[in-house]
Amino acid sequence: MDDATNIVDLRGTGRPVPRMDDTGAKAPVVAFDRRELNAILNIYGRMVAAGDWRDYAIDWLRDRAVFSIFRRASEMPLYRIEKDPRLRTKQGAYAVVGSGGHVLKRGHDLKQVLRVFDAKLIKAVEG
Repeated sequence: MDDATNIVDLRGTGRPVPRMDDTGAKAPVVAFDRRELNAILNIYGRMVAAGDWRDYAIDWLRDRAVFSIFRRASEMPLYRIEKDPRLRTKQGAYAVVGSGGHVLKRGHDLKQVLRVFDAKLIKAVEG
């Protein structure tokens, strides 16, 4: 099983099932917590209401969690919001990455990093 596939427990918990590595031990997975998802989905909902974004995907990988934002479901993501705990003490665990792979903003506080979308949201509401 590769890192791009997630198994979700549909027995009522809705939580991801821990992956097993080759030895059968549970492999640690990085995920967004409730506070982080609330902040991300707040921005996402406002941009959907403005008609700019239409779909998203969440990936929980061994080394990072990724929230990908799409204009249409069939194309490459416009933006990726990444959480990489290994960079927590350096540049910051959170980053917004553009479609070309360049980092638009990186930092220690998710709400500050998500402010990169404020200018785009103002344009979407005005136009």
